[in-house]
Amino acid sequence: MNNLLKLPPLSLYIHYPWCLKKCPYCDFNSHEGDIHTGYINLLLADLDNDLKYVQNREIRSIFIGGGTPSLMSVSDASELFDGLKKRLSLAKNIEITLEANPGTFEVEKFAQFREAGINRLSIGVQSFNNDQLKFLGRIHNGEEATRAIYEAKKVGFDNINIDLMYGLKSQTIELCMEDLMNAINLSPSHISFYQLTLEPNTLFSKFPPKLPLEEKIWEMGEKGAALLIENGFRQYEVSAYGERSSLHNINYWEFGDYIGIGAGAHGKITDMNSKSIFRTLKPKSPNDYLIKFQSNALDSNIKKIDNVAFEFMLNSLRLKDGFSSQLFESRTGQAIDNLKPKLEKAINLGLLINNDNWIKPSEKGFNFLNDLQEIFL
Repeated sequence: MNNLLKLPPLSLYIHYPWCLKKCPYCDFNSHEGDIHTGYINLLLADLDNDLKYVQNREIRSIFIGGGTPSLMSVSDASELFDGLKKRLSLAKNIEITLEANPGTFEVEKFAQFREAGINRLSIGVQSFNNDQLKFLGRIHNGEEATRAIYEAKKVGFDNINIDLMYGLKSQTIELCMEDLMNAINLSPSHISFYQLTLEPNTLFSKFPPKLPLEEKIWEMGEKGAALLIENGFRQYEVSAYGERSSLHNINYWEFGDYIGIGAGAHGKITDMNSKSIFRTLKPKSPNDYLIKFQSNALDSNIKKIDNVAFEFMLNSLRLKDGFSSQLFESRTGQAIDNLKPKLEKAINLGLLINNDNWIKPSEKGFNFLNDLQEIFL
């Protein structure tokens, strides 16, 4: 690392690991069962240990993921945000996202969540089709999903993301477009439109469902992207479309820093004293997380990022509009010229465009992103 390295913006990720029912496709750190009382105290103690990573920065975004963090009680949410405000400097235009399920129990708390400080909801609809929701193991129906969006708007949320999957069992292109139009017609500010993948260590991986043919799934993705763009949703990342981008997502993809607190939470930190970049990981199991806290051993597993240039490219090449060479240098501490042979290879293959030190995937590169990213290994 050299003097090119600069301290990037800082976000905060908070993990809430519990859910009512584990979905068969989910590979996230989520657990069915009783919620630990005192978890908010654990989170704040966890943050206290990580305050050294702040390095005089304000927090530009907070994302509370899970699990199903909308299961959190309103009093817990208030306690959490009171604790955050005492410990951190929050940006004036901070984006604070809560992942939420469209179930009635959570929807009834939307107004109070907003009063607690949350200003963006990411609602895990996944589909408005009841047959598909049953296949996905979801516990809401299409009508409840629609109601959740209306209720969120009714109580003042104007920044709402809808998660929507495609490539589902028995799904035709027509059914996929119908699902997508249902989301578009609700006028959210953001839609995450992504393919169902069979991840390791999931029920779907153990008992793979019969999904549409690959070429049909590809067509769903292509036609879905076109439909979103036609309706005013700008694609700024592989699966992200919106009239406004998510600040938290952008910080991830631009290789910014984020502190991760909670069971299984990941973080990424730039340390200006050692001129190093590393990732942090907290104990995955909620029980292990609690035991570590009780024994005063709650600390991060820290792993230095060795191939920083590749990690940057792995993230930032997901951005439709690309990035500047200056951003690469300030986030990695490496000169862009170090990548010259690999950049030239990607350009010669028609996968990358370098226009006056602005680097972005070509249309071909965006469609074959894995091939493009592998060049920088």
